[in-house]
Amino acid sequence: MSGHSKWNNIKNKKAKTDAQKGKVFTKIGKEIAIAVREGGPDPNGNSKLRELIAKAKANNVPNDNIDRAIKKASSAGAVEYEEIIYEGYGPSGVAVIVETATDSRNRTASDMRHYFDKYGGNLGQNGCVSFLFEDKGVIVILREDGVDEDALMEDALEAGAADFSADEEAFEILTETDDLYAVRDALQEKGYVIESAEEDKIPSTYVTLTAEEDIKNMRLLLEHLDDCDDVSEVYHNWENEEE
Repeated sequence: MSGHSKWNNIKNKKAKTDAQKGKVFTKIGKEIAIAVREGGPDPNGNSKLRELIAKAKANNVPNDNIDRAIKKASSAGAVEYEEIIYEGYGPSGVAVIVETATDSRNRTASDMRHYFDKYGGNLGQNGCVSFLFEDKGVIVILREDGVDEDALMEDALEAGAADFSADEEAFEILTETDDLYAVRDALQEKGYVIESAEEDKIPSTYVTLTAEEDIKNMRLLLEHLDDCDDVSEVYHNWENEEE
């Protein structure tokens, strides 16, 4: 889930139970299958696959699972997945974008309509909320690694970062999407430990929910989307999710 804080999203992912981790493995496996189909099984010549392998490792996916996913995607008769993006609104107009990887367009469309309708939202046409988000790269580095804030900010901006922010636990570095991995690599070369480096959709405006029913329904909508095996990523502009 991508809302107000990338670092909080990462912490939430790390706190998943073993059963939920299995779902994470499944979702990343589908993304790997699509990357292999589009660019081949060699990560040296397939930058998308290379970054997905890094993403899998960051989510503690075992190397054997990654290798099996690549081999399975390369084999004859491999299941073909397609990427479909859904846009809509949650309770009280919260903007929601859902990225999916599916082998059944009809099943996934039906599931999306069901979740949005059941929890006080509605699906819209493509483009109905995407204009409220800006595609950015987000790099997260933890304070616990003894990082000097001023030095990191200077190094990040020198490497091509677009913005820099910090809280009590982590530093977040924003880049243009095309610059994400170049900035990450430059910081790694300077010895920084990268907790996460991913493309994200940053909301330009946020919606604060106050009614208990809306908050309950929004949480349930996000939980069900997160539990759906066809869903790769969810972006929203719910401001007070953490509360």
